[in-house]
Amino acid sequence: MIVPTTSGRVRLFADGLVAAAKGVPYGRAGRFARPQRSASWSEPYAADAYGPASPQRGSEPNQAEDCLRLNVWTPDTRPGRRPVIVYIHGGAYSTGSGSSPLTNGARLAARGGVVVVTVNHRLGPLGYAPLARIAPGFEDSGNLGQLDLVLALEWVRDNIAAFGGDPGCVTLVGQSGGGAKIATLMAMPAAAGLFHRAVTMSGQQVTASGPLNATRRGQVWLEALGLTPDRIEEVRTLPVERLIEAAGATDPILGGSLYFGPVLDGRSLTRHPFWPDAPAQSASIPMMIGNCREETLAFLGDDPANAGLTWESLPARLTPSQMRIDVAPEEVVAWYRAEHPELSPDDVLIRATTAARSWRAAVIEAEARAAQGAPAYVYQLDFPSRRSNGRTGAWHTSDIPLMLDNVEAEGSGASGPEGQAMADRMADALLAFARTGDPNHPGLPRWTPYSLERRETMVLDRASRMENDPRGDERRFFGRIPYVQPGT
Repeated sequence: MIVPTTSGRVRLFADGLVAAAKGVPYGRAGRFARPQRSASWSEPYAADAYGPASPQRGSEPNQAEDCLRLNVWTPDTRPGRRPVIVYIHGGAYSTGSGSSPLTNGARLAARGGVVVVTVNHRLGPLGYAPLARIAPGFEDSGNLGQLDLVLALEWVRDNIAAFGGDPGCVTLVGQSGGGAKIATLMAMPAAAGLFHRAVTMSGQQVTASGPLNATRRGQVWLEALGLTPDRIEEVRTLPVERLIEAAGATDPILGGSLYFGPVLDGRSLTRHPFWPDAPAQSASIPMMIGNCREETLAFLGDDPANAGLTWESLPARLTPSQMRIDVAPEEVVAWYRAEHPELSPDDVLIRATTAARSWRAAVIEAEARAAQGAPAYVYQLDFPSRRSNGRTGAWHTSDIPLMLDNVEAEGSGASGPEGQAMADRMADALLAFARTGDPNHPGLPRWTPYSLERRETMVLDRASRMENDPRGDERRFFGRIPYVQPGT
C-alpha cells in the first residue's frame, strides 16, 4: 500500500489489523535551528521501522539528531472522516520517544476506526537550550522542541487525509511531559488551528521558564561544556554526546540535573500556558485533564528506603525536592494522621507528594478552564496497577496502556480481564472524545464537565463513578501554600 505525501510517496506495512507507516520524516533541522519541512524523495519511502529518537540520557534505543520522524496507524487509507489522534510522548522534555510498545497505535486505530500518530522531536538541550539572551543566532533555541511539534502538526494537516484521516478533527493526547507540551501548544500562536481537542494525562504546564532563570540554566550548561559566551558557536559542532552529558550539571534554580523546557521567549511563546488564566486562543478546544491517585509511586515506590516507614522516619522523606513546595513535613504528617488515620506512613508519603507536587497543576488548569467558561472533563484514575516489586496503585504512567488499549504490552502494570475491562472503558472514552469532544459512552456513568462549584470528576476504577471534589480535603490543605511550576 502506497500513499502520497507532500514530500513523496510512502509505503505502508501491516501492523496487527491495520496498516502502519513508521519513521516517516516530517522535517529536518540544523542544530539549534528552526525546523524546516522534510526534503522530498523520489522513490516510495519504505516506512517499515521506527525512526531515531532524539539524543538523550538513558537507555532509549536508536538515537540520532535526525529525529524529526512520526508514525501513522490507519484502518483504511480510503478517503473518510476518521478522527485523528496524535500522541505526544512523555519523559519531561528530555527523554522518551514515540516508539514505545505502550503507545503503539495499532489496537486503538482498529478499535475505533481512527488514525493514530506518534511523534519524535528534539529533546533536552537540542530542543530547549535557553541561549537566546547569551548570544545572537540562538533566538529560538529555548522552544525548538515545541516548534518541531508545530511542524509535525502541519504535516498532519497537509497529509493525513491520504492516510484516511480528517485534518479537521485532530485530538492531541499526551502523558506527563507530553501533556505539558500540549498545554504549552495551547498557548502558542503558531499552533492555533492545528488541533481541535486536547487530552493531558498527568502532565500540565501552568507556567514556562522565565527568560532570566532560563538564561542562568543556559550559562550553567555552557560552563559544563567548558565554553564561554564568546565561544558559543562551538555548540553547533561539538559531539552530541558532550551536549547531553553537560545537561547533567546541577540546575541553579531547582537543584538536580538541568531542567530543559519551554521558555517565555516573547517569540514562539508570548504568555505562560495557564497563568494567569487559560489561554484565550484555545477556549473553543474541548479538553480532558487527568491524574492518577498515587502518581509518585512511580518515582518513590521502587526505593527500599521508602518502604517500612514509621511516623518518626517519614518527615525526613518528605523533602522539598519531593513535595516541591515550602511546607513543614511535620505539619503534613500531623494533618494526615488526624484526617486520614486509615493511611500508613508508606501511604502518606505517596499521597502527600502526589497532592503537593503532581496533582496541583492539574487542579490549577481545571480551575482556569472552568473560570474561562470552557470547562474540561476531569478524571482521576484509581484503578490499581502492579509494579515489578509488587506494590500496587494508580501510579504515574499507569493510565497510558489503559487509555491506548495496550494493557498486554511490555511495561504495562495492568493485564488480564480486569485490566482489559478498564482499558475498554477508558479507550472508548478517548475515542468518543476524539469524535465529538465529549467522552461520554455507555460504558461509563454520565460524565459532566468540571465546575468551580462542584469540581465534578470521573473516578476511573473497577466501578467508575462521578464524584464532586474527590480528595477535596487534600486539595484545600495544600492549596494554602503557593505552587510554583517546577522549571519556573
